[in-house]
Amino acid sequence: MGEGGKMDDLTGQIKKLLAKKDAVLLAHNYQMSEVQLIADHLGDSLELSRLAADVRNSVIVFAGVKFMAETAKILSPEKKVLLPRLDAGCPMADMITVEELRWVKEQHPQAKVVTYINSGADIKAESDACCTSSNAAKVVANIDADEIIFVPDRNLGSYVQSIVPDKKIILFEGYCYVHNRIKKDEIIEMKKLYPDAKIIVHPEVRSEVIELADEVLSTSGILRYASASPAGEFIVATEEGLLDRMRRENPEKKFFPALRPKICQNMKRTTLKDIYLSLVQNRYEIEIDDEISKKALRSLNEMLKYV
Repeated sequence: MGEGGKMDDLTGQIKKLLAKKDAVLLAHNYQMSEVQLIADHLGDSLELSRLAADVRNSVIVFAGVKFMAETAKILSPEKKVLLPRLDAGCPMADMITVEELRWVKEQHPQAKVVTYINSGADIKAESDACCTSSNAAKVVANIDADEIIFVPDRNLGSYVQSIVPDKKIILFEGYCYVHNRIKKDEIIEMKKLYPDAKIIVHPEVRSEVIELADEVLSTSGILRYASASPAGEFIVATEEGLLDRMRRENPEKKFFPALRPKICQNMKRTTLKDIYLSLVQNRYEIEIDDEISKKALRSLNEMLKYV
């Protein structure tokens, strides 16, 4: 049997196991195409967070990275949450520790903490509110404090500061290694090659790249914009997995990366075989300390007010 036949067979087995185990497969937009295609729900962090809280299935299989599966477990503690690859982490989430956050809080006792959802459960538990790339500005604008400690992403925090100038935002030095690699010169070079293309960027990119953008949007915002726009060409500054989905859903349009495709190796770790084994062996189940989970839930609920 060829590679395509093996994949089709594995896809069929996964679908049967999902039905048998009352499980739902959630996948992030940056996953490999074959994982995107088999998912029950495909989306960005905010969409998948809401779905994790709302789905009725007793088991959630999360094709993403660890903090996403943790978020699903916090929002649905009664459900079994499985992460097919335990080594699918987020380097940005690992850039901050609880001790570091507590130290920053001590230096700014009047400030409140807004934490990007790309963070561990223990960091969320130390925060006043969480946010995603699509609602970060709303969360910061509405939180009852003049000073905001924003962790861990300095690029997203800087973008929020430009939108909410009346708040003082204290930045941490974390960043997404994928989006931070996108440079201004790459966008300029691509614009020379495709002068009519619209430039769409994710707010995790550097401020120098944001300055060149026609639109700054979350992954789902990028998808909606590309679909609705009359433009036929787009330069998209984000992880390559989203461009796969954009091309699939808009075959009449052209989508170009920021010069060379930017890949998140962690997002690409999960294969169909991993999902199959996760269902067969119940691996790897996410468990979170009850006290941390309760505190983190309060922060996530603040985030979900602004969707």
